[in-house]
Amino acid sequence: MAKGTVLLAAGGTGGHLFPAEALAHELAARGWQVHLATDDRAERFAGKFPAVAIHPISSSTIGSKNPVALLRAFWSIWRGVRQASQVIAKIKPSVVIGFGGYPTLPPLYAATRRGVPTMVHEQNAVMGRANKALGSKVDAIAGGFLPENSGANSAKVVVTGNPVRPAVIEAAKTPYVASAGSDAFNLLVFGGSQGAQFFSDALPGAIALLPEALRARLRVTQQARVEDAEKVKAAYARLGIPAEVSPFFTDMAQRIAAAQLVLSRSGASTVSEIAVIGRPALLVPYPYALDHDQAANAARLSAAGGGEVHPQATLSAERIAELLDGAMNDPERLSGMAAAAKSVGKADATRLLADLAEAIASKTPVSEFKKGVRT
Repeated sequence: MAKGTVLLAAGGTGGHLFPAEALAHELAARGWQVHLATDDRAERFAGKFPAVAIHPISSSTIGSKNPVALLRAFWSIWRGVRQASQVIAKIKPSVVIGFGGYPTLPPLYAATRRGVPTMVHEQNAVMGRANKALGSKVDAIAGGFLPENSGANSAKVVVTGNPVRPAVIEAAKTPYVASAGSDAFNLLVFGGSQGAQFFSDALPGAIALLPEALRARLRVTQQARVEDAEKVKAAYARLGIPAEVSPFFTDMAQRIAAAQLVLSRSGASTVSEIAVIGRPALLVPYPYALDHDQAANAARLSAAGGGEVHPQATLSAERIAELLDGAMNDPERLSGMAAAAKSVGKADATRLLADLAEAIASKTPVSEFKKGVRT
């Protein structure tokens, strides 16, 4: 018999959906019925989501100052609140949990109006706008990189870490293997749903500047936008570099585990997965992030010695070639970075977040839950 029903709400990007998926697996294993509320962008991610049902909810980004655009956005969100209210009335969840992104606003707001226990999970070191808007209304705020002293709602914050998918936990069992001498060197390059274009433009030219002996060792796996993929494949083919290039990899955890070095953006899920698996990383924060959250996330891993932070503006082709040359010729340094990254990975974040979800569902105050965690 099911313990009860949980409604998860997440924006349609991997950064929001992946931690929601990890929690869904854990709660389903504990006997909960899991439902997901999201938007239509989630289709490519949600195919394996362990949910009884997936509920499309209307929402919109509030980014424009144009009065007409604002009116449309608020109308879309209000329509989503009505849709979410109908879903909540039908499935009667014990708790509604948001993972950020504007599609979480309608379900969480609808839940607070109906008196259903609520919590949000903030993956980043800086609170996102949707979660910030909900912070005063929800019962708890779980933090991935978010510190407990997080402003006016700090009493509600519980640092759980970022949940990672079962595939990441499995990949973490693969020990890091350094590449030395003439051994093949696996470089994994990805930019998330935003920011992959920079790597598509920069990497082939940088790799062309490497000494021939290093190019002969290199094996590249790279995420590229649909419109860039063929161009990037052709560039590597001209260089004679074995390369897998795709807009999306369904087995990213295994690819991180197989890498000697990761070059990537520093979204919260990315940094968390790199840390749990334990791989050295060159992190390039997305420079146009509104809250500079990626820079803050990268700084956490860098402080532990598990990654290096390189602002995009500093990365000419020559500089990238210099960094790759240095990394490929210093396997001991990379091994040390891999160990440092793994030392700060929170492999039990999913369990702790599920414990918090069950506590909120049973209306246990956050202060009492924190006491239990500390003891």
